[in-house]
Amino acid sequence: MKYDFGQLEQKVYTAVTADILDDLGLRAQVMEHHIRPIDPSFSVIGRAFTILATDVYEIPEHPYKKELEAVDALNEGDIVVATTNGSTSSGFWGELLSTAAMVKGSRGAIIDGFTRDSRKIIEMGFPTFTRGFHPHDSKGRTDVINYQVPIECGGVKVFPGDIIVADHDGIVVVPQTCAAQVFERVLKKVDGENAMRKALQQGMGIVEAYKKYNIL
Repeated sequence: MKYDFGQLEQKVYTAVTADILDDLGLRAQVMEHHIRPIDPSFSVIGRAFTILATDVYEIPEHPYKKELEAVDALNEGDIVVATTNGSTSSGFWGELLSTAAMVKGSRGAIIDGFTRDSRKIIEMGFPTFTRGFHPHDSKGRTDVINYQVPIECGGVKVFPGDIIVADHDGIVVVPQTCAAQVFERVLKKVDGENAMRKALQQGMGIVEAYKKYNIL
């Protein structure tokens, strides 16, 4: 199913998305809280393009080979979702990769690892979420071994094509198998929250409002 991710971003946010997934019995779809936006204003919704990387201990014969292939394979609406399997040796993501990804139509990057060139990425306005920062190059330290395969990122299993919702509160993974149902219910709940907020602002008590709207 195709989504207008830009339109979804106008209404959808992580908290209400997590609530709907909870209601559907999917209670472990939020990534670990250590993966944070490198700028507090960053938020993004898009389709997961998964990348699997790991520590290496010598410079490969063809450095960056699969990493560059992966970025070249990005399509409009994709979000890079990369795991480095706990690597702490380098900044896996940076300004030039962000530039190439943005030109391909990628909407952002979720990196279970470190990034570098962070100020440049912020200036670009490319929504990037990461565990932290590291100036070391990944060459000979962290290498991509595959892409567009199932990975575990931030403690959540992510499949290519899952929908990512990320903002200042965190990162939620919506399985593509139920995404249409989830977003239909998310948008309905957002409308309900807006109505309840207006009632509260007009003086309705929280107990009465909860009884009326059944939302919190």
